[in-house]
Amino acid sequence: MNLNQIHNVFFIGIGGIGMSALARYFTFLGKNIAGYDKTETELTKELTGLGMQIHFEDNIKHIPSTFKKENTLVIITPAIPTHHSEWNHLKNNGFEIKKRAEVLGIITKDTFCFAVAGTHGKTTTSSILGHILFQSGVDVTAFLGGIVENYNSNLIGTGKTVTVVEADEFDRSFLHLYPDMACITSMDADHLDIYGNTETIQAAFQEFANRVPEKKNLFIPSDLPLEGTKISIDGMGSFVAQNIRIENSSYVFDVQTTTELIQNIQFHLPGRHNLMNALMALAMAKTYGTPTDSIVKALGSFHGIKRRFSYQIKTEKLVFIDDYAHHPTEINAVHQAVRELYPQRKVLAIFQPHLFSRTKDFADDFAKSLAQFDEIIVMEIYPARELPMEGITSSWLMNKIDNPNKKLVQKEQLISTIFESNAEVVVTIGAGDIGEMVSAIKNKLYEKVL
Repeated sequence: MNLNQIHNVFFIGIGGIGMSALARYFTFLGKNIAGYDKTETELTKELTGLGMQIHFEDNIKHIPSTFKKENTLVIITPAIPTHHSEWNHLKNNGFEIKKRAEVLGIITKDTFCFAVAGTHGKTTTSSILGHILFQSGVDVTAFLGGIVENYNSNLIGTGKTVTVVEADEFDRSFLHLYPDMACITSMDADHLDIYGNTETIQAAFQEFANRVPEKKNLFIPSDLPLEGTKISIDGMGSFVAQNIRIENSSYVFDVQTTTELIQNIQFHLPGRHNLMNALMALAMAKTYGTPTDSIVKALGSFHGIKRRFSYQIKTEKLVFIDDYAHHPTEINAVHQAVRELYPQRKVLAIFQPHLFSRTKDFADDFAKSLAQFDEIIVMEIYPARELPMEGITSSWLMNKIDNPNKKLVQKEQLISTIFESNAEVVVTIGAGDIGEMVSAIKNKLYEKVL
């Protein structure tokens, strides 16, 4: 497939974080962009502002008449339902249709491709790496799964020779990529609706690892059972973070590599999980040949990603943090970071479960993760692509949480319930539409600060 012959790109699911990065990329290439999504969001408004034609009704009349099968590429999200009328119309009329991961594979095949895989940490690690390379003058484009604060975008750069991509394990999408250098941040069980069990998902990660031509260019935490360059915090490996301390709510640390000791690196994202993400990006950039001083400077200037431990309010009186965490391991990481920064403060966690299947598969682990907070609000399950499952409800999940300070709250009462709490630290957690409520929560909580 020759992308140069494509004049138009039509997206089904254009508002998805990964899809929208591709839409921005093709806009920069001068393609005409149109697409469908289920609901309007702040992200789709941004895309419309860039000149893209976006609609929110599944009806073939919205497909531009100038988008012909001879000059149009159709990109679909894996979450698209089989009965979607626009998809079926385009399919039945012979349009070229590809999944997002397939298109990423085409774009990156003829570049030096950094691929970041793992059940947790993909977005943060790839964003840090993209920032390091871009700030160091590398001819890079980074396709990201989050909005990076430094650029207010999920696309960094417009380079033609080097790419950074998130290697998504969902639907085995990462097996479409051709990585020259890669990392695997974690291999926890997830997406069991796709894989069935932990062994199958680990086998898929092994298959992804085998796509990296040289094992020295695969970077992995020291505890993962894979062959590659080992990374650790205060342990053994080719890149080890040590002498870690917190100064002014930021990490300061050293890194011992196989050839040098890099001292007094500053990094502003909290939590040991983010420290590991930064170390992984450092190791990849350093091995690629990026100068040490450029790496250190870029780490110090990285401001983070929206909805990844993203501060909304940060005052002596009240702290409000928003995070995308939707797996028990990620919630544990949020809790560790909050306790490390605010050990003496009362913490309220508001959690919106994401997917009925994930809630069912990890209910006991979710309950243990959430019980660690001082006060818990549980919202109704965000279904995303799924239909309800009998017996799998937020009420059922909440009954498993061994903490008396818990409430099941409907969306309409959420803001008033949060406002009534006397917690000094408030954390919203989840990958559903809770992210669309953050601004309203923030505005209400400001009344306590003023």
